[in-house]
Amino acid sequence: MILTIDTSTPACTVALIGIDGTVHASRDEIIGRGHAERLVPLIAEMIEGHVPTRIVVGTGPGSFTGLRIGIAAAHGLAIGWEVPLCGMSSLALIAAGAPGDGPLAVAIAGGHGELFVQQFTRSPLKVKSEVTSLKPDAAAAAVTAALVVGSGASALVAARGSGEALDLLPSAANAMLLPKALRNLTVTPAYARSPDAQPRAAA
Repeated sequence: MILTIDTSTPACTVALIGIDGTVHASRDEIIGRGHAERLVPLIAEMIEGHVPTRIVVGTGPGSFTGLRIGIAAAHGLAIGWEVPLCGMSSLALIAAGAPGDGPLAVAIAGGHGELFVQQFTRSPLKVKSEVTSLKPDAAAAAVTAALVVGSGASALVAARGSGEALDLLPSAANAMLLPKALRNLTVTPAYARSPDAQPRAAA
């Protein structure tokens, strides 16, 4: 069984998936903040004492705090259970849950009024562009896909004046729909821009 986790957005989402891709259990809760308090109890409720053989955790981009919480919890569980740990693209996870099979873009709210944006093709799911952090007007100029999904989709489509926007959140149950390259990443946060809080320079 593979335990999949994503805390990059206001959703706290976890799933227990078989090697063949069968989803045996999943939990999706929109909690906004409070991932630290809810994540581990949510996992415990779902797995009911079973020990996964692998953990896959979303590495972003997304909420800086949410990413750190999810990755730290995944590291701790992997050490405790002595199982392998790898990362997955949180934007690809959102794309995997979108309807249809044509090209699409994922846009989620970032900091300072910017959007984290990435474009994908589907059937099969593949990355079409690098992740960028842009103001809505700049994102609108860069994105060619008619369908835009994610928490920043409406802002991007409004700035562009055309296309379809769907406010989707990631679901860990879709993790095995990602190609292996997008769910076998190094487990470090993909911030896509520098965190607001910077360490103090040495005196």
